[in-house]
Amino acid sequence: MVPKILAHGIALLIGAIRATGDNHGMADIQTERADTPGTSLFGVEAMRRDKKAVALRSVYAAICITILKVVVGLYTGSLGILSEAAHSGLDLIAAIITFASVRVSDKPADADHQFGHGKVENFSAFIETGLLLLTCVWIVYEACKRLFFHTVEIRPSYWAFVVMFISIAIDLWRSKKLKRIADRYDSQALQADALHFSTDVWSSSVVILGLAIVAYAEHSGHLGLLRADPITALFVAGVVVWVSWRLARQTVDALLDAAPAGARAKIINHVSAVDGVLEIERVRIRRAGNHYFVDLNIALSRQVTFQRSGMVADAARAAVRQVLPDADVDVIAIPRAGGQENIFDRIRGVATRNNWYVHDISIQEIEGKLHVEQHVELDEQLTMMQAHDLVTRLEAEIRGEVKEVDSILTHIESEPARIEHTQRIEREAKLEKQLLEISSHFKEIHDMHDVIFKRVSGRLYVSCHCTFDDAMPLSRVHEIQTELEIAFKHAHPELFRVLIHPEPATDALR
Repeated sequence: MVPKILAHGIALLIGAIRATGDNHGMADIQTERADTPGTSLFGVEAMRRDKKAVALRSVYAAICITILKVVVGLYTGSLGILSEAAHSGLDLIAAIITFASVRVSDKPADADHQFGHGKVENFSAFIETGLLLLTCVWIVYEACKRLFFHTVEIRPSYWAFVVMFISIAIDLWRSKKLKRIADRYDSQALQADALHFSTDVWSSSVVILGLAIVAYAEHSGHLGLLRADPITALFVAGVVVWVSWRLARQTVDALLDAAPAGARAKIINHVSAVDGVLEIERVRIRRAGNHYFVDLNIALSRQVTFQRSGMVADAARAAVRQVLPDADVDVIAIPRAGGQENIFDRIRGVATRNNWYVHDISIQEIEGKLHVEQHVELDEQLTMMQAHDLVTRLEAEIRGEVKEVDSILTHIESEPARIEHTQRIEREAKLEKQLLEISSHFKEIHDMHDVIFKRVSGRLYVSCHCTFDDAMPLSRVHEIQTELEIAFKHAHPELFRVLIHPEPATDALR
């Protein structure tokens, strides 16, 4: 009766393998499409389909192998085979848990699970570890009982060897398939299953060896060798403990958000090389399933504009993804005083912190004390009292942070917030000639051209272009511009505003 059941079970197992093999071929084709550049249509869906397919095949194989081992273990009375049946039974439970977890883990993030559902895979691997440890307890207990207290007759048979060899072949097949998909998609749940079945090959081999020794002992009369069966069961338990320990370390690390070995140091090295990053203040890494999340705090100069800080943050994200591809990276840029800041930078830093624009800063040393003069632009809709109070606060903050400053004089300017109606004056030939004459007295100015006159709200504006030596320092260019503006207004008080655009000599020749 038992041989018929085994023969029928083996036939069913072969049929299941053929059926899942056909499905596997389709999954391979779909995965290849997903791996081919430009076929984003398959992408995540192909990953989900492949993971579900290989997990389901593992469940089918575990069901058949467990049933065969239980039947042949009860038929022969071999503890080694029964321990393998118990191991396979828990593998079946683990395979079912894995299948359920991969169905859930790849779901996108939602309002209740904002980091996605990837932790389901890590949790399922943790449950598998607990099941394996329960297997060890039962195997060790039964083996010790048979070694020291109760002898059980073992009946090695042809079917026992057939079933164990089939088990090895199936375990080799499914561990290879599971590992390939696990490596492709970095799935911890599938990696746990693959590790299970690869070690099952060794434990099954030891059981076959134990059965062979028992068969030899019965024929040769060496009764001491009959203890080989419970001893091989203890070896199986040892293998299970070893597997459990490896899984426990991986799953506990994942559940406790342990960073991958060396990843943090590599991220720090890559991000430190990004232009503009002064310091890396914090790096935190967590894993959910096959996806990594990285929190990164970087220090930038407080002189950096908001737009520039965004560009540096993007570069930092790219640097992190050189270490952990496709990671979800959250970058926080923190303003810090740079080590190379001079006193001008420190004054601007205080103003920038309050979102005020300070320019035309000049500093004079009078009798060993520093006197600061600066221009600040404020909203033109403020009243005089409001503007004065803001400037008083700004000056107090500057003196509090820049201790060497003794006094501050601030020129308050209105920050334009409206478009002014302008009337362009086509020609002011006489006035233009007079201004050209004035500019000719400045030897550093090679040429003045593109003179334009405008009337804004009844006031006369003039703009022009002036050519200077290419190598002239910008500070000297600014001084000449200021002197020319003063000369223009002194000669023609009707000019309300003068705008001078400097150009290098080579640019004017183009």
